[in-house]
Amino acid sequence: MAGRRLSPRHRRLIVPGVMTAVMLVALLGLGVWQVRRLAWKQGILAQIEHAESSPAMPMVGDATPFGPAIPSEAAATMPAAYSKVAITGRFREDLSALYGAEVRQTPDGVRMGAQLIVPLERKGAAPLLVDRGWVPLSRQRPIGMPTGDVTVEGYIRPPDRPGPFSAHDDVAMRRFYTLDPAAIGMALGLKVAPYILVALGQPPPDLFPDPARRLPRPPNDHLSYAITWFGLALALAVIFVVWSAKVLRT
Repeated sequence: MAGRRLSPRHRRLIVPGVMTAVMLVALLGLGVWQVRRLAWKQGILAQIEHAESSPAMPMVGDATPFGPAIPSEAAATMPAAYSKVAITGRFREDLSALYGAEVRQTPDGVRMGAQLIVPLERKGAAPLLVDRGWVPLSRQRPIGMPTGDVTVEGYIRPPDRPGPFSAHDDVAMRRFYTLDPAAIGMALGLKVAPYILVALGQPPPDLFPDPARRLPRPPNDHLSYAITWFGLALALAVIFVVWSAKVLRT
């Protein structure tokens, strides 16, 4: 018995139906991928929350209990990125530098400022660049600098690399726009550790430098992206059903 032949109206649905099915598979796949990314990102944020609430781990010399952030020749001396640590040494105020440019509101009004980078000399290890926090470029009094041995708590930040549109560093003025410890250390005449320590804490009584309050957190927009993809898939399905019903009625 020969199969029933499709009517012209049904044949009109074949190509749009196949295209709609392909697009639905793609949209649903993107939505599922974003749901998986959401679970992955929530795990990372939970780890950051745990690290932030835990005491800083002491780091003596180049020994580290954390393990490398990425496999490399410097793995033995590279703690995991964004580990919360406590490091002891002496600041070299005479070799301080500035990184970046940021406008902030201060008690004296809106001021342009930058992050204060100071080398920390350590016993039995290479000097370490410390981001002590934001300072205004123009100020009425000097920035306080601890003397003698100090213990700085903060998190490990991996080095940045300049991009094609990065501002050029002003080595003579010790103004840097890429947080590359090797390049900054070379400009200061030092061979420094291949990572940065970003100080955590509250600002001193004279307000500056203003250190970081918490560990950095990656953006987590995966739920909104998943809703967008699933919403588009639903809208596409509804449009196709409505259009198909109209085609079959005519």
